[in-house]
Amino acid sequence: MAGQLILSLSILVVLHEMGHFFPAKWFGMKVEKFYLFFDPYFEIFKTEYKGTEYGVGWLPLGGYVKIAGMMDESFDTDQLEGEMQDWEFRAKPAWQRLIVMIGGVTVNFILGFLIYWMLTWHYGSQYLPTQNAEFGIVTDSLGQVMGLQDGDLPIAVGDLEMEKLNSGTAKIEIIINGARTLTVKRNGQTKVLNISDELAGDLSKYENNRASLYAARLPFVVAEEFPDKSPAKDAGIQSGDKVISLNGEATDYFHDFSKRIREKDITPEQEVTVQVERGRDTLDFTFKTSKQGLIGAFVVPLVSETETYGIGESIPIAWDRSIGFLSTQIKAFGKMFTGELKAKDNLGSFLTIGKQFGGTWIWQRFWELTAALSLILGFINLVPIPMLDGGHVMFLLYEIIAGRKPNEKFQEYASYAGFILLIGLMLFAVGLDIWRNLF
Repeated sequence: MAGQLILSLSILVVLHEMGHFFPAKWFGMKVEKFYLFFDPYFEIFKTEYKGTEYGVGWLPLGGYVKIAGMMDESFDTDQLEGEMQDWEFRAKPAWQRLIVMIGGVTVNFILGFLIYWMLTWHYGSQYLPTQNAEFGIVTDSLGQVMGLQDGDLPIAVGDLEMEKLNSGTAKIEIIINGARTLTVKRNGQTKVLNISDELAGDLSKYENNRASLYAARLPFVVAEEFPDKSPAKDAGIQSGDKVISLNGEATDYFHDFSKRIREKDITPEQEVTVQVERGRDTLDFTFKTSKQGLIGAFVVPLVSETETYGIGESIPIAWDRSIGFLSTQIKAFGKMFTGELKAKDNLGSFLTIGKQFGGTWIWQRFWELTAALSLILGFINLVPIPMLDGGHVMFLLYEIIAGRKPNEKFQEYASYAGFILLIGLMLFAVGLDIWRNLF
């Protein structure tokens, strides 16, 4: 988990800073430092090449490029008091400085799109069509509060028809886009469930962020592949068998069986009796569970569909995906700003981000998250807060429009204020994560 997070951040930070570094070099500015991660007091590594110090800091919260004649994270104001030099940032035309400042976020947006493009081309798009969920859904406690029942088939959320069975889409539409109805097929009838603002607020709480409203319901038909150590296989259960009961209690579907395992508190290496249907026969198998308290059998999944795309066909799909993701993030940010979404439930630090990668290295998931983080990094850096790229852009646009630079002291004090704000937000996010994990 830590390795994936550090690699992803390293890729994003280095490329983001290159977006500042190369335009600065092209316009003849002196770049004094290029650092991956921050280096307060000391650094892990450093070297110098052609007048620029390259290094790796010890604090993995970002990185920076130090350009001579520019107010940045170092707060080196002494250099701004001397006579202006031709190779300084402040000596260059405003349009050149603007290109330097938007270079980082431009790289982030392009990188996010390129990764989505390659993922779409390489992996395609795999999904479960709603029509293939012939047994409907199984719902969790949140879904039940919403009015969902096992066997329902969600077909629309708000005005959006759901051709793919994906509870994540339903949550986004409810939380971000304000959908307040969920339409389902129930026993052959169409039923509209109303969603209150209070329930929508509950869905956005931190503890429910990774909760699923529902999943496809499916019978426990034993899959062809078994785990390496399988008590069920050793006892004689075969691929294609349909599990129908556990210790004499009926389990019509896979979730029923899993629920029985949990509710009956089946212990490791406990003797159980599993009844299956095999063709026209009903067979009983008695054996001990594994050391994890499991029977060692997988369920046959429902038939999903995979759409594959050529390299050219992948471009518009990746574009729509990038724009859709950014749009959702911007709307969520706006709702936090207005108080519709609570910051304490939706903010997180690198600890929250790290958890998304999981403990197993899966390249597709790694690149999916890296693309998303790249787009988020680009968006956040464009927020017009002094010390972020967006703050510099704001001052430069004022200079271009007004024809004069903002007061240097004002910019200096604004930068201090922006720095304090950013540190405060960072500490708040870290504090939230520590609180969530400890309590």
